[in-house]
Amino acid sequence: MEFTVKSVSSTQIPLDFGADFKRKLSENHLSTISNKLGEHDRLVHDWYRFVLSFPPHLVRSYLDEFGVNSDSVVLDPFCGTGTTLVECKLNGIPSIGIEANPFPKFASFVKTSWGIDPDRMLEVAHRIAERTSSILLAQGIDDEKMTSASDPCRLRTLPPESERLLLKNSISPLPLHKSLVLCEQLERASNEHGYDHLRLALASTLVNRVSNLRFGPEVGVGHIQADVPVTSNWLREVNRFAVDLRAVNKRAYARSTVYLADSRQLTSVLRNGTVEAVITSPPYPNEKDYTRTTRLESVLLGFVTSKNDLRRLKKSFIRSNTRGVYKEDTDHLWVAENKKISGIASRIEKRRVELGKTSGFERLYPRVTKLYFGGMARHLEELKRVLKPGARLAYVVGDQASYLRVMIRTGELLAEIAEAMGYELQRVDLFRKRFATATGEMLREEVVILRWPG
Repeated sequence: MEFTVKSVSSTQIPLDFGADFKRKLSENHLSTISNKLGEHDRLVHDWYRFVLSFPPHLVRSYLDEFGVNSDSVVLDPFCGTGTTLVECKLNGIPSIGIEANPFPKFASFVKTSWGIDPDRMLEVAHRIAERTSSILLAQGIDDEKMTSASDPCRLRTLPPESERLLLKNSISPLPLHKSLVLCEQLERASNEHGYDHLRLALASTLVNRVSNLRFGPEVGVGHIQADVPVTSNWLREVNRFAVDLRAVNKRAYARSTVYLADSRQLTSVLRNGTVEAVITSPPYPNEKDYTRTTRLESVLLGFVTSKNDLRRLKKSFIRSNTRGVYKEDTDHLWVAENKKISGIASRIEKRRVELGKTSGFERLYPRVTKLYFGGMARHLEELKRVLKPGARLAYVVGDQASYLRVMIRTGELLAEIAEAMGYELQRVDLFRKRFATATGEMLREEVVILRWPG
């Protein structure tokens, strides 16, 4: 999944931006191109990716600079869908991933599990596809023909509590029915070879071919597809996985381990003094609910089934948006003495009052800003214990103006926090710039390079 910039005609350009707006849009387009997945990098990486995931070539550049090798261990404490882990594995470097969201953790696990016989996996997939097609045909549904259900009341649906978790119209009734039939047949093969890979292939199919979702960069509902083939599209994904597995099975590859855990509690799963490098991209302080990006596949494949499930997993996240803030949160205490962060929170609150914004979410903007940086401070403190002396770190972070257009220089503040905690700030690299439509400004995405002296 990749974010592409939508073209903007001259009649759509606000007059108060004019030529400067066009220049910034052009810069954003070039920046987006540099962030895309290149053809030579699609191997395994492209099985399943977040929108705007950082690219493999960025990881490679820091692996080279940090001098890590087969005797090293690289950690990604916010591993998402596994870009750092896959790149490490392709280069023979052992790696560990930490991810608090269960579906991305699953994706990272599958993308780093290469000991699968692709031919056996394909045999299982074709048996599942045949059973699914037979069931659908018995119901009067030919998956390959674009049809409407003769009796919509007979279509399968999700349990009401699960259905309420989805964006409205994120998937149409008939494709949902066919997907649920395929899911059921896939679950019957849970002990078969390549089961997890077949599930990830289904997740990729659901998002990219079957759903009505669009990404750019927020998730939303786009063109409504009344019907779309499900089983054949899934088999195409499975075949694509099989091609990549044949390629990587010819290599000697390093071990990769992925844990479902809170990045602020690393020592619950990691031993002290084991990590020589960190390459990661944590969440940014914005109003993006990261669980929405994977909501459809998380619900259909059973990773999240209720609001209670959602609440539990959000509590294990760094607080980066107001939909994941709770009364008992105390991470803000970690940055209580930081005047810059307190100043930003005060400016956000002042602007809220000036604009007359009174919603519950808007009132939380100052608090979530403090909680975010406090959570990152807590993470960096915990991280010290698992790092080896001299460990190098690269944190990809971005400036934000999501909270009432008050600028938050994330990289600058994170570097300041890290230095105060004993890390050495080596430099801050500019990765790219991206255009913020709310402010008309180019926001920086940077890589904060740190060293832990021990």
